Amino acid sequence: MKFISTRGGECVTGAQAIVQGIAEDGGLFVPETFPPVSEAELEEMLSMSYAERAAAVLHKYLDEYDYDGLKAACEQAYSKFEEGDAAPLVKIDSSLYMLELFHGPTCAFKDLALTLLPYLLRKGCDICGIREQVLILVATSGDTGKAALEGFKDAPGVKIMVFYPNDGVSKMQKLQMATQEGGNVNVVAVRGNFDACQSAVKAIFTSEACKEELKKKGYVLSSANSINFGRLAPQIAYYFSAYLDLVSSAQIKMGDKVNFAVPTGNFGNILAAYYAKRMGLPVGKLICASNRNNVLTDFFDTGVYDKRREFFKTTSPSMDILISSNLERLLFELSDRSAVRVSMRMEKLAKEGVYELYDDEREAVQKEFWADFCDEDETVETIYEFFEEYQYPMDTHTACAMFAASNYMAENKKEGAPMVVVSTASPYKFPQAVMYAITGNDIKDSFKAIKHLNIATAMKVPASLSKLRDKPVRFTAVADKSALYPAVLAFVNGAR
Repeated sequence: MKFISTRGGECVTGAQAIVQGIAEDGGLFVPETFPPVSEAELEEMLSMSYAERAAAVLHKYLDEYDYDGLKAACEQAYSKFEEGDAAPLVKIDSSLYMLELFHGPTCAFKDLALTLLPYLLRKGCDICGIREQVLILVATSGDTGKAALEGFKDAPGVKIMVFYPNDGVSKMQKLQMATQEGGNVNVVAVRGNFDACQSAVKAIFTSEACKEELKKKGYVLSSANSINFGRLAPQIAYYFSAYLDLVSSAQIKMGDKVNFAVPTGNFGNILAAYYAKRMGLPVGKLICASNRNNVLTDFFDTGVYDKRREFFKTTSPSMDILISSNLERLLFELSDRSAVRVSMRMEKLAKEGVYELYDDEREAVQKEFWADFCDEDETVETIYEFFEEYQYPMDTHTACAMFAASNYMAENKKEGAPMVVVSTASPYKFPQAVMYAITGNDIKDSFKAIKHLNIATAMKVPASLSKLRDKPVRFTAVADKSALYPAVLAFVNGAR
């Protein structure tokens, strides 16, 4: 299968798209077509393990990768998950389910893709005949950074550098990154918000001068953000798996529609659900949940994307984003795959901070998506009330999705489709916020909060988080966004 740029400049193979990360014209790579999955194929996938399902979905897009190699890589990647199931589905009641995506090495949904991406990237380099070292640059709002660092630590032929907003991640997220092990990793905090990190990293990717200088030093650039199709593709698989789990447990019949509620920041997670639907998965409505930074809610309600608004730091920091990069891929589909229209809108967003859909596009997107947002008080209330009723603790991001899902179900009582809420992080990644919501206790120390949260909920503490207290801090650098490229050059020259 070939991949094309959302801005029209390139057509490449899947391996090239993964190695390159972003198109040279600044666009994102999308598949030339959406490979269909028939009902017969879904039936065949019912008896498969999660790793086998993931390999089957991935091979639809990455047909130049050997299927047996993909399957072996998936099995190795998902053997690292604590619960023995990479994406378990938990029944709450007859119409509500939680898709738990936090049982991996870093306790967040990014693990589903970033435990596998090192294989996809290394194999992609082999397929493309690339012998240079790969330099991975990552902008993170919290979870992607740690998952990418853990996935690529000490990977041969790879260096990885992560940038995060200095005051825009939780204490636990910051500690996870600052204590990262590995001889090929580097972490820098950036003064500013996530959008500043993301724009600075994108500027490096689209600079011919930067790429040429790095090439002379023996490096090619790639990305582990969801702008890279290799990061996005593995996420499609867990929507298939959740649906198949509902069928195999006789909760639904094959062909019945299912709704998904997804906490959304950079738009990659919910876009993966949209891609699954385009492949033929019987998905009903996609519920796009935001926090107080509700630029996406306004977009879906009005058809206007306007980043010219106040930026808020919240207790769900991975969603503290005003420029949702993956939305560009959805715009490409809404515009009947018009690269000209996408380029025009991205240029307008960069220059004016706003763009608008045409009427037919707005109507089309509202048929697929329903959006809502959850403020800070509503986040606390949702965590508290859900725990009181079901004894099920959830993190702040998942609470935003649950709030939106509840509002959707209240407005659409006659619809009847099951709702799957995508749970994207362990409550223990945000222990102070969750502990405060459940008990009202404001505990300043993260590890004390973990201990008290464990007592209050009896939920198992992930081993990777409990060990953090004793790990030495390795990375303390803080930089302005204008200084990121010099920091990159210093890193490839051997400094840290």
